[in-house]
Amino acid sequence: MTAPRPSDGSHGAHGGVGEDDLEIRLADGDDLAGVLSVGHRTWLATYEPIAGPEYVAMGLAKWWTPDVVTTSIRQGRTLVAVDDDEVVGVATFGAQDSAFALWKLYVLPGHHGHGIGSRLMNAVVDRALELGHDRIVLSHIEGNRQAARFYTAHGFTETHRESGGSGLPVSVWMERHIASSREDDAAPSEGSE
Repeated sequence: MTAPRPSDGSHGAHGGVGEDDLEIRLADGDDLAGVLSVGHRTWLATYEPIAGPEYVAMGLAKWWTPDVVTTSIRQGRTLVAVDDDEVVGVATFGAQDSAFALWKLYVLPGHHGHGIGSRLMNAVVDRALELGHDRIVLSHIEGNRQAARFYTAHGFTETHRESGGSGLPVSVWMERHIASSREDDAAPSEGSE
């Protein structure tokens, strides 16, 4: 995996997290507890105000169990942001039809605004390009304004919405074409795109 690039600056300075202090890398078995902690802490803070405690409980039981997270780590589909030996951010990815899907991107609330999400996103783009993909797809739930702003700032555009059914929130699907980014990634960074 290529070394992480610095933040593009779209979310401010790194603040208390310096370039040398933060490591973006593929997760390994030793990261299981940290990944689970990020999932459980961010889901509660993010989704309870938007979709309620039942949605949070359902999501944690479906996507943030030791079995699910272990499988993703073993398959090389989980990236972690580690600051001072603590997992502070997580991104997971995989295939969806012919596209590269970003399934999860979460940063602990106390670490927002330091460019960690941007660095995870850059690492996801690098991984997609390494695997020969020219676009990334993702979804977030309707009402998650923070996610909508973040993904829009990183070049994603909305493609469609999908009803959650049975009282579940609507999913907002977005995509970003990345094939033209390969030349930019190979050159030294000269500023934001």
